[in-house]
Amino acid sequence: MARKLYVGGLSHGTTEDQLREAFAKFGTVESATVIRDRYSDTSKGFGFVEMSSKSEAEKAMQGLNGTLLDGREIRVNHAQERPERGGGRGGYGGRRY
Repeated sequence: MARKLYVGGLSHGTTEDQLREAFAKFGTVESATVIRDRYSDTSKGFGFVEMSSKSEAEKAMQGLNGTLLDGREIRVNHAQERPERGGGRGGYGGRRY
């Protein structure tokens, strides 16, 4: 089990401090990040929280999944590892058109 959690369903006004505060009730929060659009700087409605231990992450996930944060019901799951991005030349990833 991972220490990094995905948090979905966030209000567009939810701050990283609010996210950190909600998860701190379950242990030490190593990081709390709200993902923002790179052009408009508005929240994309999800974020990530990393707890200091797997057991704290599990407690936070069980305690917060389906609860209200900033007026919205949030979903908390284990974060998926980000897939490797294709590199190389051409930018088509080896697909034939």
